[in-house]
Formats: sequence, C-alpha cells, structure tokens
Amino acid sequence: MLSIDPKQVSVAKFHGLMLGAVGPRPIAFASTVDGDGRPNLSPFSFFNVFSANPPILIFSPARRVRDNTVKHTLLNVKAVGEVVINIVNFELVQQASLSSTEYPEGVNEFEKAGLTMLPSEIVKPFRVAESPVQFECRVREVVSLGEEGGAGNLVVAEVVKMHLDKNLLDQEGKIDQTRIDLVARMGGNWYTRAKMGMFEVPKPLSTIGIGVDGLPVEIRQSRVLTGNDLGILGNTEQLPAAEQVEAFIEDHPDIVALDVESRHRLAKKYIEENNPGEAWKILMAKKK
Repeated sequence: MLSIDPKQVSVAKFHGLMLGAVGPRPIAFASTVDGDGRPNLSPFSFFNVFSANPPILIFSPARRVRDNTVKHTLLNVKAVGEVVINIVNFELVQQASLSSTEYPEGVNEFEKAGLTMLPSEIVKPFRVAESPVQFECRVREVVSLGEEGGAGNLVVAEVVKMHLDKNLLDQEGKIDQTRIDLVARMGGNWYTRAKMGMFEVPKPLSTIGIGVDGLPVEIRQSRVLTGNDLGILGNTEQLPAAEQVEAFIEDHPDIVALDVESRHRLAKKYIEENNPGEAWKILMAKKK
C-alpha cells in the first residue's frame, strides 16, 4: 500500500490522484450572469445534492491549480447571488466538455457550445433548454476553503424552482433512470454513462475551439448531426486548409456528388470513430 502525504507532493499530482479515486461524480452545468447581465455557463463535477428540506445543491468552482485564478462562475455567484444548476446527461456531454474551454470574459458559452438560453421564472440566470432537469437556485453562502491554487469554493445553493422533462417520468411519477441517461466524471479524460459504462472525452484545455457558433449554418442545422457531434466539431481549433480539402476531394471524387444528408451521415461515422479531421474534410467537400 502506497502512503502519500498531500504536503509532500505537488497540488496537481494529488489533485489527479483524488479525482482518479473519487468517482464517478455527477456533472452540473452552472449558469450564471455577471453584474451587467452577461451570461456564463460552465460544467462542474465537484457537485452533488446535500439536503432535501431545505433543498440544497452544492458545487465548487475551485481556484485553478496552474495559476491560482478563479472562474467567472465564482465571481458571478458572489456578485448576483443566483445560479441555475442544469443536469448534464449523455446527449449533452460533448457540449459540456466544449463549454469548459477557457474563453475570455464576456464570451457566451451557451453560443459556443450550441445550447439554447431559456429564461428562468424566478432567478436572473438562464436555464439550458436542452438539459433534462434544471434547478433555479438562490445562493445561500459561498464557503472559501483556501486562497491557494486548487482550493475549493463551496457554493451552497437553495432550489427555488425545479423544471424537468415530463418524458423522464414513469407511471409512478418517478424519474426513470434509463430515460434520463446520466453521465459522470472520473479521473483524467474518463467519463461513465450510467447505463452503459466508461468512455473518454478529451478535455479542451490547451486549445480554444471555434465553438458551435462558429460552424456553418448548414452544419448547425443538420438533421443528422447530434449536439454531441456538433460539440466535437466545435472543439476544433481551426478548419482544414483549402488545399487539404482539395487533396481530399482528389482522393475521394465521389464525395462531392453526395447530397447534404449523405455527407453528414458519412461525417458522423468519422466523428464516432474519433476522427473529426476527416469529418471536417467531408463536410467541406462540395461542388464548385
């Protein structure tokens, strides 16, 4: 048995070991607004339910290990005192990953992730329309656990209204766990889908993707590509160069004869095979 003193290893090292050992962790989209009403959206796996009466959810926007800065979410909940907790299921997992990109202040992560802002009924922050369950909350307290990189900030949020997709309910009015299709974080890039098992989603920390809002309209409005597919495409830092697409067309001349849906189905196949670069070439290969 290996014994480790947290003070004798780096914060990053111990952080990784903790996340690898404690899981799976449910994922929440925390939606906030700043003092000027600008929306912000960020996923958190330091999250859970802690009380039913009063109904309390807690999530923790930790100080960044690498540079000890804080997330916009933390600044917003301190300034406005309201948050919407939106549950992330499998249909949203790629968009959740994309929204974790460190975009500059003021960038709308809803747009970048291709998600719909739905006005709340009580609080100021928007709900994620695509989320199967949404909790409008007022912040009761923010508990700072330290001032160094890696320190958590417990946001104690009281639920003032809950919204859920009625299609999730069984005949007894309970949430059917097979229908909600929950996912959770594990260590590294690993996630788990509650009803199926583990899968991997590379975390977009070193690059800034173009975002779903940067995709051509034809792709954003595809009848074939899912939100997860769009999330993967939106995590691309830059599109293939024109000469790369032309070379691809020379090698695959039949591609340009395909109609839009056929091209999208073929691109989807490459996305599912974890090859978004080839998928982009297919999507961009059109008749001149």
